[in-house]
This record gives sequence, C-alpha cells and structure tokens, in this order.
Amino acid sequence: MTRLLFIAFAIALTSACVSTKDDLISKGYPVAYAEGFDDGCHSGNKAGGSMFDEFRKDINRFNADMQYAQGWSDAFRQCESEQEALQRQTRMAIEQQRLNEQRKENDREEKYRLEREVLRGVDTSGLENFGKE
Repeated sequence: MTRLLFIAFAIALTSACVSTKDDLISKGYPVAYAEGFDDGCHSGNKAGGSMFDEFRKDINRFNADMQYAQGWSDAFRQCESEQEALQRQTRMAIEQQRLNEQRKENDREEKYRLEREVLRGVDTSGLENFGKE
C-alpha cells in the first residue's frame, strides 16, 4: 500500500499545467492569453483537488482584458478536468490495492481453514518435536 501511495503522490507532483506560459508565447499566443492560461490552470488544478496549486486570478485584468480572460477560462476548465481525472485514478488505484490485499488475506484464511479441515481427526501428537534436534 505504501508503494502505491508513493506512486500516486509522484503522479500528483508531476501533473503540471498542459502548457507553460513560455510555451504558449513561443507558439504565437498573445502574452495576455498565456498569462491568463497560467493563472487559470493553477486555479483549475486547485479547484480539481490539487494540494500543490493555489487559486490565481487577477480580477481587474480578467474584467478588462479579453485575452487574459479567455486564457484563464480555457485553462481553468481544462486543468480542473485533468486534476479531477487524476484524483479519480488515484482513488481507484488505492481501492484496487486495498481489494488485492483483502483478497490475499482471504486466500490465506481459506488455506489455513482447509489445512485444519484436512488434519481434523488425525493424531498429530507425535509431531511436536519434528524438525528439532
């Protein structure tokens, strides 16, 4: 279980916004759009359950700059959805691990029960010292 939690934590740490501000600018997007996208993605990740992001939105700029507002809105929806999907996958992986551990425990109990049943009525009193010198 510890290994699975470590993997889930590592995935959460590496889940970054789809594109960085510099990536968007180098692809020809306006600076205002890229800055809005960056803020919106951090905000979307936070809304989606990330413990490593914070809500960021320049309200005055959002209301006055259509490019910033569009970038923020695009990224918020996209990053929130991706973060929610990551959270679901993590919960499912943890639940699967729990079920696997429960199945192993049930198998051990069944094996022990069968061994007791097979040995029922068999005199094992002479086996106490078996393997001892």
